[in-house]
Amino acid sequence: MGVAPVIKGLHFVQKRLADGTIRWHVYAWRGGGPPVMSADGARPDLTIEALESLTAAMRDRDAAQQPNPTTLQTLIDKWLASPEWSRLSDNTKKTWGSIVRTIEGKWGKVPLAVFNDQRMIEKVVDWRDARAATPRAADNGVTVLRALLKYGIQRGALRINVAEKIGKIYVNGQRAEIVWTKIDLLAFEEAAGEKDRCVYYAVLLCSVTGLRREDLARLTWASVGEFAIVKKAKKTSRGRRHFATVPRIPELDAVLAKLKDQPRASGVDTVLVNPKGRPWNLDTLTKEVSRIAKLAGIFHVEIDEAGQSGRRQKHLHDARGTFATYLMTTTDLTDAEIASIMGWSEAEVERIRRIYVDDTARQIALGKRIARGLLAD
Repeated sequence: MGVAPVIKGLHFVQKRLADGTIRWHVYAWRGGGPPVMSADGARPDLTIEALESLTAAMRDRDAAQQPNPTTLQTLIDKWLASPEWSRLSDNTKKTWGSIVRTIEGKWGKVPLAVFNDQRMIEKVVDWRDARAATPRAADNGVTVLRALLKYGIQRGALRINVAEKIGKIYVNGQRAEIVWTKIDLLAFEEAAGEKDRCVYYAVLLCSVTGLRREDLARLTWASVGEFAIVKKAKKTSRGRRHFATVPRIPELDAVLAKLKDQPRASGVDTVLVNPKGRPWNLDTLTKEVSRIAKLAGIFHVEIDEAGQSGRRQKHLHDARGTFATYLMTTTDLTDAEIASIMGWSEAEVERIRRIYVDDTARQIALGKRIARGLLAD
C-alpha cells in the first residue's frame, strides 16, 4: 500500500505520452531535484522505496549546501550571527556587510588553517595593494578582515591575526583638522536657500554639537536637557556604547530655537527633519550636504610635503571640528575635557587648537602690531 506524500517541497510532474498514457514523475523538490519515482495512471502515492530515495536526495542536498567547517566561510557565518556583530551600529553593518561579501568572494572557500600561517600576511597586503586604485576601500577591506580574524581568535578557531599590523595606504585619511569656518557656513546657507533650509540646519546643528551623523539625525527633543544634550551614542568604543553629552553653549541654544519652529509631521520628535517634516535618512542627508557644499564651492585646501596644493570637499562630519573650536574659544575646558566630549584623542584636539585657534590668535596679534606701527608713522 502506498504512503500519502506529506513532504514539503515535493514536486509532481504529469506528462502525456504519445500513446495517450499519463505518466507521473515525482521529484525531491521543484526546479531540478532528482526523480524519486515514476508511475502511470492516477497521481501516485509515495512508496517506501521512493521515501528512501527522497531521504537520501535531501541528505545529499543539505550536505552540499553546508559550508566546509574548515573554511573561512564558516567563520564568517558565525560572526554575522554573533553578539559582536549585532552590537555594531546599523550604518556599520551596512558598510561592513558589503565588504564581508567581497572577502567571501576572495577567501570564503580557503581552509581556515591557512590563516594561521604567517605567510598569509603578504597575501593580505597584496590584496590590499591590488585595490589601491580605491585606497579607502582597500583599507576598509583590511579593517573588516582584521575584525573577522579577531573574532576567530576569540572563538578559538585561530591562533594569530594576519591582518593585525597591516597599515593603511590612504594618506589623507585624517580629517580631524578639517573644520567648517564661519565663511563656509554662510556660503552653505546662501547656496541652500529657503528650499534646502533643513539641510543647512543639519550642518549648523553639527557645528554646535559635534555629534556624529547618526546621533545627529536621531537626536530627539527628549534628549535636550536644560544644561546639556545627553544621548546614547550609536557608535561603540571598545565594544561599549557610551552616552554623547554636549554642553548647551549659547550658539547651540540659538540653533535649537530655530529648529523648534521647523514644521514636522505628526508624532515626529527628532530635532532635525527633512523637507517633508520627517526624520532624515542617513544616506540622503549625506548626499544633500555634499551636493550643496559642492554647489557652494566649500573645500579644504592643503599643502602636501612636496609643496603641492590640493582640495578636498568638506563633509557633514567635518563640522564636528567647528564645535571643537567653539569649545576652545568660548569655554575654559581643557584639551582633555574637549577630547572626552568629542570622542577624540588629545593630540587631535591639540592639532585643531594649533591650526584654528592659536595660529589665528597669533595672526591677529601680529596684525595689531603692524597696525600700531603704521599709525605711529
